[in-house]
Amino acid sequence: MGIDLKKTRKPVKYNEAIDYLEKRVNNLNNGQGNELIWILEHPQIYTGGASYKKKEILDKSIRVIETSRGGKVTCHGPGQLICYFVIDLKKRNKDIRKFINIIENSIIESLLSHGIKTKSDRKNIGIWIDIDGSKKKIGAIGIKVKKWIAFHGFSLNIENDLRMYNKIIPCGIKDCGITNLKEIKEQSYKNLPNILFNKLTNYLKI
Repeated sequence: MGIDLKKTRKPVKYNEAIDYLEKRVNNLNNGQGNELIWILEHPQIYTGGASYKKKEILDKSIRVIETSRGGKVTCHGPGQLICYFVIDLKKRNKDIRKFINIIENSIIESLLSHGIKTKSDRKNIGIWIDIDGSKKKIGAIGIKVKKWIAFHGFSLNIENDLRMYNKIIPCGIKDCGITNLKEIKEQSYKNLPNILFNKLTNYLKI
């Protein structure tokens, strides 16, 4: 068994993607199929993780889909890269923190290859960048572990509509902003998914 690398160009509805992940998790727990790294986009949607609170929704007219991943409320939409996992942590010493570190390091190194220096934050999980003395978030991570199978994943802002974040308190953090790669550096990011695939698979090799 290995890791299947899947990239879907057409936007995938959120619930359809999660249903697919759940099936892959169940298959893996039953000794069937491979692990998975899946890169895609979602249509515009707001989701609330296991620890989100209603007060983090500023615009009460929006619909928030409650989900089992860790974390709080965030949004997805065109121009945002989504990377989902189905990874067996039983093969990796059942180390959730190390798995989060693998995700963080893979993103940081992939962005550095594009000339963008970012960092992780142990207190506020995600990927951050310092811009003119201001700390802004560019990547959100939300994982769930079921019988030591890790799934869900991360989002990375490339050229998504940042106005969506005005309707929520993103990830429950009030004092930091949100940005995307196009705001930081105007260049092509078409090869970013392939670089992420390479970084993640190298780190996850057993």
